Amino acid sequence: MIHKALRCLAATLTAIALTASVPTVSFGQQADTTTPIKHVVVIFDENISFDHYFATYPHAAPNANGTSVFHAKADTPRVNNLLAGGLLDENPNTTQPFLLTQPVTCDQNHGYSAEQSAFDKGLMDMFPQQTGSGNGTDANGNPLKPGASGYCFDAGKGPGVVMGYFDGNIVTGMWNYAQHYALSDNSYGTNFGPSSVGAINVISGNTCCATLLPFAANGTTPGNPNGDIAGGATYGALIGDPRPGYDNCLTTPVVGTAKSTRVTMSGLNIGDLLNQKNITWGWFAGGFALTGTNPDGTPACGGVSTGLASPGGYNDYIPHHEPFQYYKSTANPNHLPPSDYSKIGKTDQANHQYDLSLFYTAINEGRLPAVSYLKAKGAFDGHPGYSDPIDEQTFVVTTINAIMNSQYWKDTAIIIAYDDSDGWYDHAMDPVVNQSDVADDALTGPGACGVSSATGTNGRCGYGPRLPLIVISPYAKHNYVDHRITDQSSIVRFIEDNWDLGRIGGGSFDVRAGKLNGFFDFDAPTTNHKLILDPSTGIPLQPDID
Repeated sequence: MIHKALRCLAATLTAIALTASVPTVSFGQQADTTTPIKHVVVIFDENISFDHYFATYPHAAPNANGTSVFHAKADTPRVNNLLAGGLLDENPNTTQPFLLTQPVTCDQNHGYSAEQSAFDKGLMDMFPQQTGSGNGTDANGNPLKPGASGYCFDAGKGPGVVMGYFDGNIVTGMWNYAQHYALSDNSYGTNFGPSSVGAINVISGNTCCATLLPFAANGTTPGNPNGDIAGGATYGALIGDPRPGYDNCLTTPVVGTAKSTRVTMSGLNIGDLLNQKNITWGWFAGGFALTGTNPDGTPACGGVSTGLASPGGYNDYIPHHEPFQYYKSTANPNHLPPSDYSKIGKTDQANHQYDLSLFYTAINEGRLPAVSYLKAKGAFDGHPGYSDPIDEQTFVVTTINAIMNSQYWKDTAIIIAYDDSDGWYDHAMDPVVNQSDVADDALTGPGACGVSSATGTNGRCGYGPRLPLIVISPYAKHNYVDHRITDQSSIVRFIEDNWDLGRIGGGSFDVRAGKLNGFFDFDAPTTNHKLILDPSTGIPLQPDID
């Protein structure tokens, strides 16, 4: 039934994206750009390390019947993964890397400190002990059985499941995109830490300036019980997953519990710079639309969707995944819709924050903003524990197909990026570009990330773990692997440079971020270079485009 539901979702999204009439005149201000790219779409998914998806790329193991659904091109470039590093069979961790053959897995520990401890001063050998999280046990100490409350799939490895990886038989769509466009094997989270940290970095490159807000009924500040700000402070660098202070939709609809802390962020983000140049933009989040009012008077938003990893349903809207809601200048606290569809991408009551459905409206009605960030509904965002690679593929492929079949494909760059590694094993030690020495740090010793914090900001230890990064465009290099160092703030820098916006300042990592220009060949566009995949299988629906 779930597979049938996923196919229905993909068909519905595709129909919405492809059947509406498209005006002959493009919408919005066509601002001058420094490259041929006029539209950037960032698909921002959840909690995957590079090796977790690409450990053996481009070699997929034969299935039980001796075949594979993925077939690599003979000229695929070398990738820095477990095959190239010799770490697939001789690994220093207590559990050896192993192939996951079903998509639903346990969520791992991806805390700021835990991830650093797993790196073990660069030995990269403490992942099961520090970030591994397997299936729990019942009152008698026996592993929980499928269907039991708290059960999750750990392949019988316990915390060693953190060493598991997928290949092209499950992450088929991602591997096919890598085959036909540009993949990085040297891109990192800007800092260590979970979702909110990565989300802030992909729009500002700067987690330095978080302020803890009162949340208790009596208006008092509850301290920092979740360790959301470095050093247990009430102001400083964000290292946890608090809820955004400018989001009034705080009640978790059905699944999970509300977090006890909220923070606001000061400083600028990429939305502020785009507004200064009157360039259209928006963040489009699944479940962002209002659904009514909660009993306590707060706005109700989001619903619940089912997927392979969440057959009982999971929240569509997850507040701490929406980074612009942390900033007063770019927040839409009450989740107001745009005053009119003609205002999508422009400043009005929605303030550039939209429900995901309006992205497809924008494509269909010729109103696509210059810059769009997309966040899937929870069940489809790829986060282990409540989502999975198959649900993620359904969303990603359906969305990319819609863009490729629109008037915008000819000058669009689609960037698939991730917020954090979820704690999954990756063998690559990050380059330490920002040092820190608060108690939360553990990269190079207790309370230490590097030798001294003199060159950096405490609580911003980074770069963090290595993450997948794929660029899809008519201008993207074909079957290309980029080895230059980039990070989440490289996306910020590409947008800044493409529209000549200047820099965010205030300590943003955009000033040191590696450029994404190496992913492109701007002298040789291939406007018909469309790779239409089946959203359910990730397999091409057309002859090879190369």
